[in-house]
Amino acid sequence: MDTTDRIIRAMNQEKTVRVLLANTTRLVDEARERHGTTPTATAALGRVLTAAVMMGSDLKGQESVTVRVNGGGPLGTILAAAGADCTVRGYVDEPGAEVPEKYRGKLDVGKAVGTDGYLEVVKDLGLKSPFGGTVPLASGEIAEDMVHYFTFSEQVPSLVALGVYVERDRTVGAAGGLIIQALPGADDTLLGIIEEKATSLGPITGLLRQEDALEDIMHLVMEDIPYHIIDERAAAFRCKCSQEKINSIAAALSQEDIEQACADRGLLEITCNFCNQVYQLTPAEIEEIKKASGEDSQG
Repeated sequence: MDTTDRIIRAMNQEKTVRVLLANTTRLVDEARERHGTTPTATAALGRVLTAAVMMGSDLKGQESVTVRVNGGGPLGTILAAAGADCTVRGYVDEPGAEVPEKYRGKLDVGKAVGTDGYLEVVKDLGLKSPFGGTVPLASGEIAEDMVHYFTFSEQVPSLVALGVYVERDRTVGAAGGLIIQALPGADDTLLGIIEEKATSLGPITGLLRQEDALEDIMHLVMEDIPYHIIDERAAAFRCKCSQEKINSIAAALSQEDIEQACADRGLLEITCNFCNQVYQLTPAEIEEIKKASGEDSQG
């Protein structure tokens, strides 16, 4: 098994079909460890993280994409934000939520997510304001919902496979995704052949566990169809929170806010939703930060 988190993108010779293939095992396991998710929450969050980081591979510069899912199920909202550098961060509202398995060994992600809700994609491309689209959930399994998004919001016929294999010890044994999309001028017959082949290969996590490299899986998907790999990108879980940002928040607090926040434990504690990192500041430290901030603004 390829142990490196990365994304490879390929295109057929006629440039009418493109294929994105990702191994996200490590970043999904890091999210699991940070948020303390149950197996089903790990699978659901991992699928959304994978979809977001794969979409991020299409972006440039400081552009970003956010995928938000809420189906009214026990997990609540699942959110992932990715950048053009193929880093992603995310969270699930209820990381401790769990539902019975569909059958032995099969997590019921759809039931945990729910179907009474939506999937929303927002892209920030550096324009006046972000833009995106929202589609009703089709199954809550995430992959099928992403197909609906690509088809109805972006008008791009797509096949999407997303998977997370959770080991008995709750760690992530494999995670990744496959996206096949028709480009202008695509031949329906050719697209059908590729989709049929990809479907016949079984779950993406099974392929990731069996094959040595993503390139081997790409070869299995494309088989006899001439193609070339466009690029390869490293992927990772990475949050944008920092001590500096927390200090800026603290500097803007009123004295009353500080006293209320520090009343119980004698310090200000802020937890980042995206990565679960905990930041702590004592009243004395906050005072120093506010003092330094005031001096900077005067200077």
